[in-house]
Order: sequence, then structure tokens, then C-alpha cells
Amino acid sequence: MLKSKTGIDYMKGWWITFVSAFLLIHQVKAQVEPLLLYEAKQEPACKAWVDKTMDGMSLKEKVGQLFIYTIAPQNTKRNLSLLQDVVRTHKVGGLLFSGGQLRDQALLTNYAQDNAEVPLLITFDGEWGLAMRLKGTPNFSRNMTLGCIQDNQLIYEYGKEVARECKELGVHVNFAPVADVNINPNNPVINTRSFGEDPYLVAEKVVAYAKGLESGGVLSVSKHFPGHGDTDVDSHKALPVLPFTRARLDSVELYPFKQVIKAGLGGIMVGHLQVPSLDNSSLPASLSKNVITGLLIDELKFKGLVFTDALAMKGVSSTENVCVQALNAGNDLLLAPRNIKTEIEGVMKAIEKGVLSEEMINEKCRKVLTYKYALGAYRKKKINLSGLEERISTPQTSGLIEKLHAASVTVLGNRKRILPFHYSADTLTVISIGVPKSDEVFVQELAKYGPVINFRLTKETNDSVRRSIIHRIADSRRVVVSVTTRTIKGFSPFLATLSLNAPTVYAIFTPFTTLDQLPSLSSAASVVLGHSVEPDVQKHVAGVLYGVSSASGRLSASIPKQFKAGEGITITPATPQYYAPEELSMSSGVLNRIDSIVQDGISAGAFPGCQVYVLKNGKIVYDKSFGSFTYDKNAHKVQSDDLYDLASLSKTTGTLLAVMKLYDKGKFNLTDKISTYLPYLKGTDKENITINELLFHQSGLPSTIFFYKEAIDKDSYAGAFLKSKKDNLHTIQVGKNLYASSSYNFKEGLVSSKPSDVYDINVADDFWLNRSFRQEEERMLAEAPLKDKVYRYSCVNFILLKEMVERISGEAMDKLLYREYFRPMKLERLTYLPLRKFSKEQIAPTVKNDFLRRKSPVLQGYVHDEAAAFFGGVSGNAGLFGSASEVAAVYQMLLNGGTYNGRRYLSEATCHLFTTATSNISRRGLGFDKPDMKDVEKNPCAESAPASVFGHTGFTGTCAWADPDNDMVYVFLSNRVYPNAWNNKLGRMNIRPKIQQVLYDALGH
Repeated sequence: MLKSKTGIDYMKGWWITFVSAFLLIHQVKAQVEPLLLYEAKQEPACKAWVDKTMDGMSLKEKVGQLFIYTIAPQNTKRNLSLLQDVVRTHKVGGLLFSGGQLRDQALLTNYAQDNAEVPLLITFDGEWGLAMRLKGTPNFSRNMTLGCIQDNQLIYEYGKEVARECKELGVHVNFAPVADVNINPNNPVINTRSFGEDPYLVAEKVVAYAKGLESGGVLSVSKHFPGHGDTDVDSHKALPVLPFTRARLDSVELYPFKQVIKAGLGGIMVGHLQVPSLDNSSLPASLSKNVITGLLIDELKFKGLVFTDALAMKGVSSTENVCVQALNAGNDLLLAPRNIKTEIEGVMKAIEKGVLSEEMINEKCRKVLTYKYALGAYRKKKINLSGLEERISTPQTSGLIEKLHAASVTVLGNRKRILPFHYSADTLTVISIGVPKSDEVFVQELAKYGPVINFRLTKETNDSVRRSIIHRIADSRRVVVSVTTRTIKGFSPFLATLSLNAPTVYAIFTPFTTLDQLPSLSSAASVVLGHSVEPDVQKHVAGVLYGVSSASGRLSASIPKQFKAGEGITITPATPQYYAPEELSMSSGVLNRIDSIVQDGISAGAFPGCQVYVLKNGKIVYDKSFGSFTYDKNAHKVQSDDLYDLASLSKTTGTLLAVMKLYDKGKFNLTDKISTYLPYLKGTDKENITINELLFHQSGLPSTIFFYKEAIDKDSYAGAFLKSKKDNLHTIQVGKNLYASSSYNFKEGLVSSKPSDVYDINVADDFWLNRSFRQEEERMLAEAPLKDKVYRYSCVNFILLKEMVERISGEAMDKLLYREYFRPMKLERLTYLPLRKFSKEQIAPTVKNDFLRRKSPVLQGYVHDEAAAFFGGVSGNAGLFGSASEVAAVYQMLLNGGTYNGRRYLSEATCHLFTTATSNISRRGLGFDKPDMKDVEKNPCAESAPASVFGHTGFTGTCAWADPDNDMVYVFLSNRVYPNAWNNKLGRMNIRPKIQQVLYDALGH
């Protein structure tokens, strides 16, 4: 089942009013009464006006109030006579004007209201605003285009603007929005009138638009109940059948209408549709008591106005006494019957015969009059013809239309990150398909970013010219195909022959529903849907191609065999520009080998998913995400902005940056003793350890300290806590040949399930340590056994360096890093304690059933390393989470000698010292790991990596390497420890160095 990713949060003051009203209603009623109706009923003046009007009306006049007559807005003598007859003689309740001119409709509205004893309800069929019926009015996009928009606040503003225009024209009711879910691409009548094919997203857009209308004082009428989206018959011409089960109707067709009712909106139109699962007679829904009274009113609790669809439509027009049947079924208002006189007389006869009751007519008439009061129709207000066009078409209206245009632009595919283009001296080839000058603005706008050569194809372009174009663009580096015609089919053979080495981007300035005529889209590098040929759209799409403008749309309906609903890629000015590897002297063909290496690893169970990111000369040449967070079938697919636990990669991506910053400021010397800054080491055998020795991993300290053991009550378990073999007391596997006690407790008073001033060290979900444990950690650091000062990789070294950073700087290390690096570098996804900023769904999990954090079935968002966890998630050895692109930014800054995007973060001298210095007894650098040029078996890098390379790896399956010789950064992030930390297939398969070797092979081509 489809799920929506966007919420409906845009009601501001109007919605607050609605919530208050809803709460009052809900105290006495189970259903939601429409807000407009509820508010009107609270005014004594409303009841007084309705009562007075009802008292002065005959039964026939009350019947007349239930009819809406359709008339053309033509200011002719014949039309005025017809209008006068309908209003004075038949005394209809409302009018619906068909298509015509704005001023004519205004004149006829004034004339009709002057002739009406009871003010008329003026209705309008404006699904995409007044332009649907009236020429020269603001032209908004069709719903299927607006369905691509992700910001429902814009849809609400659009509805409110349409309401404003309607009120200027004296319109009280808009027969909109279409609430049909168009999951049938062959639907001949709904199609682009629908917001899309996802019932959840359609519901959001419908409610947003309808609330905008009603907040502007115009009644919304959602249509066509119970749902016209999956039909291949036009109800204007025949009666469509919905052969679906009730369960299917509930989950698709009915879903948007249910949300409309829950939202307290005021109008629903019933379609001419035959639905056997709701009514097994041959009656259409618009005449079915089962559908309207039984389902819509009784079951779904709709209390608003129920309108029929136009009764002159062939789906029902041949039905005898159609208006009588419609009223009996539960409709309140009868729209556009063929013969108004005959139908009113038919209703009167039905009352005389007892088919319809006078009580029913009174009830419906009272309801209609109450809505007239609620909508302000009870006051006759002349439309001011002077300046009408200017009041309707305002600069603000044009601005909103442009906002809607921009927000609907949708980028599809974007294979190999071709977009956004980077500025280049290379000529951009543009092939324009459509009438001359139709995309002139687009081509001119592209020329602002670099040289452009433009070729145009029209229907008249002969084969010789087409072959010439293909020959002339053969050596193009980048090609854009601009489409401005809806009749694309004739150009499809030409486009299919475009076998170019250069990536091709399609810019589509037509509705995307025409794109099934273009099978060549499936091979395009990217497709940008502009939906419209308007100049502002052309300018915006050109900006999107170069990352100057943003595109955030998502496809509202599928393009058969090419793209699925919901697809779309966000492009913003912050989106990094991708370069073709060949532009940076690398082979894209060779780089593609990375894909198979990664897929082999996933297939072998070395890791469930990963991110691979490569920069060359500071430019992106490879950026791909593979696999999923877990091995589960429906697991979250890895995205480029997902976060991974960096493990020991935190040492050089976090802690070492802080150390370098303080060194840069002259706060310490490398030969200083660590005890100078950590007094608890004075008087111990660690007193003389230097900072230099900690960075080179030759301090003599052990590789780790098991801080957690000091938190466990030794009397709570029998025997040893860890054993190499599984037995009845040791059932929790923690290593390949290591098992932990399955029954133990933490020391009394040390652990709490809730945070407090005392318990402020967060280890995991519902796991908080007493702050006193920090003193225990210092004691354990001071008492750790010291061995000889040979190379021994140690997490303890970096734990001490973090402690030193905080003592010198006087602030927490994570805060220092945010302030000095991450925030100014705009690295929003490089962070300690990621759950403070991100949901678990955005963070790759590490282990399942961790032996220490027993309340967490999966460790996700908390650091995997036990030592770092017992330091509260911010430690010198681990704790940092991030995405590959943001990790790469740190190493690019170091490659740049301390600068990034024009800002300096470290001096060039400090960067040079820390990235080049090497121990005289090991391969290690000052904090960084480096290639082992002497022992291939111990080399963490590719065989071709030069000695200048610096970086680090991480236990969870991560690495980052920077190569100064080739100005290249390589980052690999995975969660190879899921579900078990002892899975070392990643290492055994040598995947990280293999990928790095591909980079050097690509440089050699």
C-alpha cells in the first residue's frame, strides 16, 4: 500500500478555528459537521433569515431552490429572456454559467440577481480556476501537474487565490477539486484533471485545495463520488462501471472523499457511475439511495451539500423522472437538468403522489438557504465591472502561478549525476523539437551559462536535414533535447537514432502524459519535466540544469514502462556538480567496475549496503549508493544522504581535526606530555607519554579498555563474564569464538531507564548511566597497564586526545567541531549523537541483540563501539556518524591545505605536518593511517596507492583515503557489522582496497 511522505500543515488561523469548532461539535456528535455550516448555525441572524425566507416561499418555490440551471454567459436578448424566465418563473436556487467571456458573466450575474426574489447561488466549474471556462483569466496548471508539488501549502494558497477570484465574480460555489484517483492512464475524462494515482497524495492535495477555497469563502465541491479515476468510459457519453470490491473502493476511490469529510469540508458531487458492489441494481451512483444516503450520508457521516453531476449528461439523461430519483437518493442540489420546467413539475407530482415528502423538500431547502447565508449569498452584492479584469489578474496572482510552475518542475533519472551541469567552455548542443521560437527563452537562458549551438526540428524538417544534424552533433560533450510540442510521436524515430557518447538530457515543456510517445526517454541521462511552455518555466528549467534554480517535484502519475509515480530527484543550488570522469582524465568504463565489486560483496553477505564516493580535483566523479540497511526483503534502500556509524574513522574525521585546530592556535606542542593537560595521569606510569606518541600509536597503552566491565555487578553472574565456548551460562555470542554471560546485572544505582540530572550518559534506548561513572573512567585510564613503546594501534590514545581537547578548549569536543568545521562547512549530516537531529530511519543499523544494550533489538543511531557508548556517544576513538559525501568534504579540505569553498579552516603548515609526517617504526602518520609500502599483507590501501596517501578505516566497515599526488578522495561507508559484528567478509574479500585500486586503474586510461 502506498504511503504519503508529505503532511497537510498549512491552515494557520483558519484551521485553528476549524479545530475549535470540531471539538465543540465532537462533544455531541460522532460526525464532523462542515465548518461553514457549523459557523452559520451559530449566528442567530442566520436562522432568522432562513426562517423568514422559508415562510415567504410556496412549496414550488422551495423545490426551485434545489435546482441549478446552466446557461451560457452570452449578453444577448434571447439569453437575457431565458435567464429572466428561469429566475422569475421557475425561481431556481442557483446558476452555473458555461464557457464564455468574463465581463459577460459578470453582467448576467448582476442581471440574474436583480431579478431574483431569493438571492441566487452562483456556481462555477473551475477545476483549475476561472480559465477553465472564461477567456482572459489567470491560467493555472492542471491538477496532475500540481500533483507533482511537494509543498501542500502552495496548493492551499492556490485554492485561496481561486476563491478570491471567484468572489470578485460573484461566485459562491466552485465545483472543484477533482478527488478521483487516476490510476487508469487510458481514462478519457479524468486523466490530467486528477492530482495523480496515489490515493494518499491525491487526498492531501484535494483537502489542501478545498480548504484554500473555503478559507476564502467559496464552497468546495469534491467530485466525482465514489470515484471516477479508474474508468475507460466518459460519463458525459455513457455510463461507466466500477467493477471493484468494497475493500478496493475503500483503499483507493473512497479514500480522498473520506479525508474530505474528516476535514470538515462542505460539498461533494456524486458522479454518474455504476458501482455493483455498492448497489447491485443498474442505477448510477448519482441516483442510488444505497450510495448517497446509505454510504455517503449514513456510513461516512457527510453533513454537507450533496450535488448531482450534470443531469444532462448521457450517463443519466435518458432516465425518467431523473430529478425525483436524484432527490430520493439523497442529493440536495440538482445540477443542469435538460428541461427545467418538466423536472420541477415532475418533482411537484412526486410530492403529490407521496413519492417525495414535503418534509424532505423543506429540509433540503433549509439546508440550501443556510449555505447561502454561510457563503454570503443572502446579501445581493453587485459585481463592480469597473477594473474587474485588473482585480482578478493581479501581480500577486502571476507570482503565485510562477511559484506553482517552479514547484512542479520534476527531475527524473539523472543517471550518473549529470545534473546539475557545471560551467564549461565546451559548447552545449540543444536540439529543439517544436514550432520555431517556441523554446527561444530556454535557449537564450542556457546561453547565459556557456556557449550553445541550437538545431531545430519541426514536422517539415526532411530526412536529409535530420541526418545532417545527427552528423554535426556526433562529437558533442553534452546534449539537451527541448520538447515543446505535444505531437511528439513523429520525432520518435529520429530521437531513437541519437546514439551519442555524450549524455542526453530531455527538457519537456508539455504535459508529461504525452511522454509515452517517447520510448527514447528510457535511455536519457536525465529528464526534466517543465510541464508548460510558459517563459517563466523555460527560464526556471534552464536554471535547474545548471543548479541555479531548484526542482523538488515528484511524479504524480506513472509514465508507462519508463517512470513510476513518486519518482523524482531534488536539485538545489547546494546540489554538488558531477563531472564526467573523462573530463578529469579518468575512465568511466573502468570506474564502472566498482559496481560489480560492491554487488559481489552484497551477494556474499559482506555487508547489506554501502555508499561509495570519489572526488578528483575536488569534483565528484563517482557517487553511488548500493543495497539496503539490512538483508530483509523490504529493507530501506541506501540513499546518498543516509548516515553510517564511522567507528574508528571518527579518529581522523573528528578528533584529529580538533587536535589540529588547537595545535594551529599554538595551544600545545607535539612533544608535550599528555599529563600536562590531564592531571589524573600525573604520578602514574603514563605521566611521560607525549602527544606525539599518542598520535603515532606508540604510547605503550593497551589497544582498548573494557569500561563496561566496571559497570557490571560481578556477583550477578557465575564464572567468567566472557568465554570462548557457548554453554548454559554463556549464550550471547559477541565474537566468532566468544560468548557473554546471559544473566548479569549492572551495579545498583548506576543505570536508569530514564534521564535525569544524575543519569545523563545516554548509552542506548532506555539506558542512562550515572554521571559518577566518568570518575570511574578516569580511574581506569590512569590504572591501565602500560607496555613497551612499540607500534600498537590503540583506541585509548584517542580517548585521551579527546579528553585533552576538552581540557584545553574548555568546551565539549563535538561542540568545538560543529563551531570550527561542520557548521561553516555546511556539513549537516556529519554529527555525533545523530538521534538529536535525525530519525532512526535515516541511520544505518549496526548489530542486532547487542549483549550490553539488551533493550535495543537493533542498535541504530547509537555508537556501536562499547567504549564510546560508555562515554555517552562522544569519544575520541568513535562516535561520529555521517554520509560519504560529507566525510569526503573533510578530506578534500585537508587536501586543499586547510581551505574549503574559499574559507580557511587550518593553516597550510599544520595540514602539511599532520598529513605527511610518518613514524620511524611503523607506517602510521600523525593520527592518520597510511599505506604500508613494505608489507603487502598489512597494507590497508590498494597496491597502487602512493606513500603520500593518508586516511583511516573503521570497524563497522568504513574508510576514507586522500591522495595528494593525484588530488583524489575515496570514501566507502557500510554497516558490515549488521547483524553480527564478527562477520569479516568485507576484510577477507579485500573490497575496500579493490575499489581503491579501480580508481588508480581508471587514472591509467
